[in-house]
Amino acid sequence: MAGLAESGSNPDVDLLYDINGLAKEAPHWFDRVMGFVGEWGLLLAMVLLALWCWTSVRRRGGEDAASSVAAIVWAPLAAGIAVLVNVPIRGFVERPRPFVDHQGLDVLVSGKTDYSFVSDHATLTMAMAVGLFVANRKFGLLGLGLALLEGFCRVYMGVHYPTDVIGGFALGTAVALLLSPLATAMLTPVMKAVERSPRAGRLIRARGGRAAETVISGARREPSCPQDRDLAA
Repeated sequence: MAGLAESGSNPDVDLLYDINGLAKEAPHWFDRVMGFVGEWGLLLAMVLLALWCWTSVRRRGGEDAASSVAAIVWAPLAAGIAVLVNVPIRGFVERPRPFVDHQGLDVLVSGKTDYSFVSDHATLTMAMAVGLFVANRKFGLLGLGLALLEGFCRVYMGVHYPTDVIGGFALGTAVALLLSPLATAMLTPVMKAVERSPRAGRLIRARGGRAAETVISGARREPSCPQDRDLAA
């Protein structure tokens, strides 16, 4: 992999220079913004998106609230597992950062001394995006948009090759999808137990949600036996 990166005719390197070349032509203030967005901003946006998705599911309530929240909880867990899986991959491939082997790149962040393949940022954002997509299509599509933007930013910043980003997308997607059935099966009973708690249950559904209304209406239904109707009267 490192040998391929040394070839100037490699399309991976050509695309790196094309995208990073945009940073050279952009104003300095814009590059600073892109550096922050690519390093921290989009990760924060993914967290806020997951919280927004949880809030939406919590307010909607319903009988499937626990399983829906379980799917949302899986999203950040999948991201964490994917990054752990990436640790031995990076150590095995040992691909240097692009600015180590190639001159003239505009590197927008400093302190990147670890290996390049695969991108942790791309892995994190895509794993969370796919996890959210499993839980909720609308929020998942928003997450996928953020993940794609993160991948572009990493190349724009000069800290990753395009194939580093593609590898991160593939790794995040694989972990989030392949482990989703097992994770949901394990997390759903936990969320249902939390839902039954008088206080912690609000983490699953808001007060007055559909699930609560179902319980209340069930408790207030009229007696089915004539004797019970007489007693109720």
